[in-house]
Amino acid sequence: MAFEGLSERLQSALSKLRGKGKVSESDVKAAMREVRLALLEADVNFKVVKDFVARVSERAVGQEVMKSLTPGQQVIKVVNEELTQLMGGQQSKLDLSSKPSVIMMVGLQGAGKTTTTGKLAHHLKKQNKHPLLVAGDVYRPAAIRQLEVLGDQIGLPVFSLGDQENPVEIAERGVAQAKEEGNDVVLIDTAGRLHVDETMMDELKAIREKVEPDEILLVVDAMTGQDAVNVAESFHQEMALTGVVLTKLDGDTRGGAALSVKSVTDCPVKFAGMGEKVDALEPFHPERMASRILGMGDVLTLIEKAEANVDEEKAKDLERKMRTQQFTFDDFLEQMDQVRNMGPLDELLGMMPGMGQMKGMKNLQVDEKQLTKVEAIIRSMTREEKQHPEVINASRRKRIAAGSGTTVQDVNRLIKQFSDMKKMMKRFSSMSKGKKKKGFGGGFKFPFMQ
Repeated sequence: MAFEGLSERLQSALSKLRGKGKVSESDVKAAMREVRLALLEADVNFKVVKDFVARVSERAVGQEVMKSLTPGQQVIKVVNEELTQLMGGQQSKLDLSSKPSVIMMVGLQGAGKTTTTGKLAHHLKKQNKHPLLVAGDVYRPAAIRQLEVLGDQIGLPVFSLGDQENPVEIAERGVAQAKEEGNDVVLIDTAGRLHVDETMMDELKAIREKVEPDEILLVVDAMTGQDAVNVAESFHQEMALTGVVLTKLDGDTRGGAALSVKSVTDCPVKFAGMGEKVDALEPFHPERMASRILGMGDVLTLIEKAEANVDEEKAKDLERKMRTQQFTFDDFLEQMDQVRNMGPLDELLGMMPGMGQMKGMKNLQVDEKQLTKVEAIIRSMTREEKQHPEVINASRRKRIAAGSGTTVQDVNRLIKQFSDMKKMMKRFSSMSKGKKKKGFGGGFKFPFMQ
């Protein structure tokens, strides 16, 4: 999970300050010592770490404490603000003012440039743009075909002249076609190399001079840490980048690249790749990312994911069924699918305020395999059993277990959890009608929690 190691270390370092009525200079120094080590272990540039710790220490020791906060909370607030500034301060958006707006995608081989080009096109399409993809990588085998497959997958046109044409000519003619066809954005997938070399840069500069792009985005693999920052610095010196896209950020438990790029290159991170799927590309929000790292959640991104993946009418119908006790296993299965479409469960939990600290607790460990097991059990039920679980007797439970490749105990556990969930819904419904409040009990757990 993104920033997992760094997040745990920082939260541990700052937890000693939470709730303190008084924070001394020595308390701050001790906490900053741990923060420094956490950032260095996360592969953050050492100069960036030194400046960051100095700024936080100065503000934490010298700043007046806000009346509404304890001194410990004030220090954490300072760390949050400085982390946000470290990553750029605020979201840096694409410049799409031209018609068409031209975006050059550059980077080394293996960083995920072609895939990211498709993801970005899909993201822009959801914003009611009409992108044209241009296949300008004529050197890597199957690069053109890969972009064409992505174009088919997201329903967008791909301009290609094959692998025998000059990339500069391809880019120029691609932009010309976009003007003729009325496409408002052009994304040019350029060739990469295994390392930065003069030949590659000369070709990219020639494309830049010919098409005059509005954006030049560098795609780098976040998991390479400081190597990613060094690549960004090299490209920025040669190409005057307008932004960086960090791929594989969901697998980067350290986070050094995300925290260092802006400070070292003065080039903002504009997008982050958070998975393999075509819609797994998120605009990079420094303030939200800082909150995630410190375990404060990211409610805005969670809401945006929900809005993009949850059908409003179905949500209203579900609310009615829950209120009237008509919620069935079919409804539960549909909700599971919608939640899974929003992303990995541990990532979603990390966006909930306070859950960052709680995820490590034994009773809140997310188990994706358990979720698959639950789905198999429900799909092994008949229509009647899904609608009326009370008819599931001992023989039916054996049949369901055999059909789903699970045990009778697994089936019993799911049915009990489902029953507990319906009881909890009934109590919520009673509370909303002004009836006497009842305790919910501490034994209820969702089926995907261990």
